[in-house]
Amino acid sequence: MFIVWVFVFMSGSLLQQKIESFDKNSVIKYEVNLALGALKGFRQKFLFAENLATIEWLDPDNLFRINPDGVGEFFYLLENNLNLPGLSVQNSSNAYRNARLQIKDFRNLLRTVVDERKTLAQKVDASWERIGGFGQDKKLAKKIIYCFNYEKDGVLPIFSNQHLRHFVNRVVGAGVLQIKYLSLGQEYEHYTVELLHVKNNSAVAKNWTTLYFMRFLYQVFPPPDSELVEANVPAERKGGMVVTDEQLDLQGFMRLLGELQKQGKVTGEQFREKRDLWMRQPSEREMLMCQLKKLLV
Repeated sequence: MFIVWVFVFMSGSLLQQKIESFDKNSVIKYEVNLALGALKGFRQKFLFAENLATIEWLDPDNLFRINPDGVGEFFYLLENNLNLPGLSVQNSSNAYRNARLQIKDFRNLLRTVVDERKTLAQKVDASWERIGGFGQDKKLAKKIIYCFNYEKDGVLPIFSNQHLRHFVNRVVGAGVLQIKYLSLGQEYEHYTVELLHVKNNSAVAKNWTTLYFMRFLYQVFPPPDSELVEANVPAERKGGMVVTDEQLDLQGFMRLLGELQKQGKVTGEQFREKRDLWMRQPSEREMLMCQLKKLLV
């Protein structure tokens, strides 16, 4: 197997500085914890890894409903509850409809996904292309694989081989394998191993979840095909992916709560209650901000 050595990576000390300075206000950590909670809820609904027999009980309507047409709960949760930056996978309803029509094939693929004897490469290289909409870079397949294996820490929630290659070049910089000598799954596994090695050899990052590590990579080393921030935006937002208005509002809210807690005007329990209220009731956010700002006076 031919190996190309690439030396365009970041120095170890600079990388560690970026790791140590990442997400100081813990806004991203809070978003990640919410996503992990949603992921655990998804796994409780679909106990395929814990009970293989439940794959046989998977209702076709969980994949795609015929009357009326609509995304079933399985794919709905994958699309919406697990939709952090980097986790988004765009798929048409045709892929979900095809999974319903070929539910026997889909069940067989799910057995491969939860089979601990299979390597990550074997899971990605399984016959996903037999179901229309699951081929090409197999991003949807990789997301399903991650969701049913995330607690093993051997997978990363990065579903584009191109993005993985970009991150490896930025933080590893060596051992980039020629794609033509690898299957898609072997390439995916190789880059995953390289990045997890970096994570687990950092005194700080080794304690992060893989989901939080993914957010670090996308925030600090956005891939070229990511939407970059324009040059005239504030300096703290340059060099990363575009931050939505909702994310900016959340950051401002968390900073306000943090300041109030520092001043002793909000207890730890009140901090958690108000944070949870913000996430659960978007319609109450403006009034909540007004109430908190009055406490600063």
